[in-house]
Amino acid sequence: MTTATAPSTTLTAEDRCDRCGAQAYLRVELQSGGELLFCAHHAREHGEKLKEVAATVQDETHKLSSTGGTTDSER
Repeated sequence: MTTATAPSTTLTAEDRCDRCGAQAYLRVELQSGGELLFCAHHAREHGEKLKEVAATVQDETHKLSSTGGTTDSER
């Protein structure tokens, strides 16, 4: 499995998890062709199996922790 470091297309709020319909933060390009999109929850749940079938993985779960909001110390 290869992790894509410079994706050509950034995932947006319109990209939805193929499992549950939540916002997708992980794009998996399959070795057999095609792609799957997953929310962070389902990416973690199916992570081991995805490693076996993925050609590349675009992981944007870091967006979940960079809220840009106010911290408790700033309130």
